[in-house]
Amino acid sequence: MRKIIHVDMDAFYASVEQRDRPELRGRPVVVGGDPAGRGVVAAASYEARRFGIRSAMPAARAARACPEAVFLRPRFDVYRAVSRQIHGIFRRYTDRIEPLSLDEAYLDVTETPACRGSATLMAREIKAAILDATGLVASAGVSYNKFLAKLASDFDKPDGLYVIDPAAAEAFVDQLPVGDFHGVGPATERRMRHHGIETGRDLRRHALHELVDWFGKAGRHYYSIARGIDERPVVSQRIRKSLGHETTFASDLGDRVAVDAAVVPLAERVAADLAGRELTARTVTLKVKYADFVQITRRQTFGRPLSAATELVEALRPLLDATEVGRRPVRLLGVTCSSLEARGPVTLGELDLGWAGDSPGDRLSSDS
Repeated sequence: MRKIIHVDMDAFYASVEQRDRPELRGRPVVVGGDPAGRGVVAAASYEARRFGIRSAMPAARAARACPEAVFLRPRFDVYRAVSRQIHGIFRRYTDRIEPLSLDEAYLDVTETPACRGSATLMAREIKAAILDATGLVASAGVSYNKFLAKLASDFDKPDGLYVIDPAAAEAFVDQLPVGDFHGVGPATERRMRHHGIETGRDLRRHALHELVDWFGKAGRHYYSIARGIDERPVVSQRIRKSLGHETTFASDLGDRVAVDAAVVPLAERVAADLAGRELTARTVTLKVKYADFVQITRRQTFGRPLSAATELVEALRPLLDATEVGRRPVRLLGVTCSSLEARGPVTLGELDLGWAGDSPGDRLSSDS
């Protein structure tokens, strides 16, 4: 039986800012764009979340929800440096580490002898070591596959440590609302509810052929995870062919201004991934799914390497022009970079992208 730990830093960017500025501790802090412009929220402290502030929310709306919130520009160089410290701690326990972003990763500790082989004790030690080295709090989930470990890390935030062992997996998944399943966005959740699927138990009651009929090839994935099955390995070394992020909106976006604003955080998440892996890209792909589930992609390859969020946003504008956004409601947007190339270390000037009110690069997503 495998032993997988998922470690996720709690409100990572906002927590770094509160750590470095003690006067902000206990106050609602929002990292992201200018609330006077068209910026968006990158991360919100737990104090800010009590007002309903969440990642990807327009900064202006966040300011209305919490007028006393402190809005800060992201400091990408600092976040990357802290991420390196955290990954150094991971390597004390295993070299089988799969980073998902600067602030979360999977660890396969199946063959690790530390802590008498107990993944739970290792997770507890890792959390303590992160706190001691960085002053920051992490949550961890422990289970026998990636799907369940990630669910576990979300279950008891902040500062959580939750274990889903094989005997408890079915009961845990059964009671979980389908909207809490990773990979099930708002649109898919609505479609599941249309078929009477509210929880993991409801999902498990349906045959494979039904789920495939309703959800295409994703139906096979839903069939497996409803049974606590996830055979994906923790992949520590692989050649990345592309880096991308997408988001499904709770409400369809009906106008071009809203789409232009929504594409910014996606571009910045991809730019953060490129920076974290010291890569550039020459090809940018835009994915659009309209409200009627018709999906299109638009792609352009450039003669020069791109890496900064501002560059990606500029590249995406003509791709958006080549779609029907603004004329047809949009359910999902995705941004992917490919034709990846190695590059040297990223400089502070390249990472400090400024406020969205001044330029499109205002957000590096992390709101765990």
